[in-house]
Amino acid sequence: MTPTRHLRLVVTLVACLWPGWQVAFADSTPRSVVIGSDIAEIMAALDALGGVVGRDDTSQYPAAVAALPSVGYLRHLAAEGVLSLAPERVLAAAAAGPREVLAQLEVAGVEVVRVEQGANLAALPDKVRAVARAVERERHGEALVADIEADLARLEELRNATQSVAPRAMFLLSHSGMTPMAAGRDTAGQVVIEAAGGRNAFEQFGGYKAVGAEALVARSPEVVIATRSGLEGIGGTARLWQLPGLAMTPAGRERALIVCDDQALLGFGPRTPTALIALHRALHAATEDANDHIREACGRVADES
Repeated sequence: MTPTRHLRLVVTLVACLWPGWQVAFADSTPRSVVIGSDIAEIMAALDALGGVVGRDDTSQYPAAVAALPSVGYLRHLAAEGVLSLAPERVLAAAAAGPREVLAQLEVAGVEVVRVEQGANLAALPDKVRAVARAVERERHGEALVADIEADLARLEELRNATQSVAPRAMFLLSHSGMTPMAAGRDTAGQVVIEAAGGRNAFEQFGGYKAVGAEALVARSPEVVIATRSGLEGIGGTARLWQLPGLAMTPAGRERALIVCDDQALLGFGPRTPTALIALHRALHAATEDANDHIREACGRVADES
């Protein structure tokens, strides 16, 4: 028997003894952990969730991602938690860390793919391309980039066509048990306010800070932007309007509130441009026709079909 025929015989015998061998051999997708909601959403949009066995706490969309076990918060990872899922690869967002933990994973033999484009709209196409290259979905990646660029162009058209003065907006950040804070400059909150054609009422300070009644009255926001989880953290709309000083602002008097999906708006993933288009429309409508109800700016892009 020739060596070639002998090899064929061995392969045939193994296939007979282990029916799942052919499938396992063909599926070479590495076991992966995804760190960062933007990376998880891009992976899902690229139909590249095969082999993904874990996520971080921020990755809650789509449902297939949310169902995966979590390895902790993306900024405070522990090597042990990640390694407990026996990954071969970790795809990490720009904010993932600490960096020392990512280095530990590499020392342990895990391939770490760092996607350095962060909370930047202009860098979103390059972020998609970086993930697409890592998972060998370049063709899908270019199709997704085309959709994103079309949405960004539409957003720019809306901003250019808007005749009304950019409304002063307050982006409110809150989680259960914490003091509500307003977004200042150099925050994702300011980025989305400006991208949606508004002005940040609290751009005079940096980062997120708690604001008292005097500051609220002085800055006079015309509309409050909150996320769904942030509104829940405050205790609902009734508690929101009870914040000291807010009732004395234009936003408080008119009950001008826009509620958005957290991950769609702040994740800087594939849904963010569409969420910003919805926010732009709600933001300008809120100052012209502010009624006593919640304007769901990002509901339709947050719902899963």
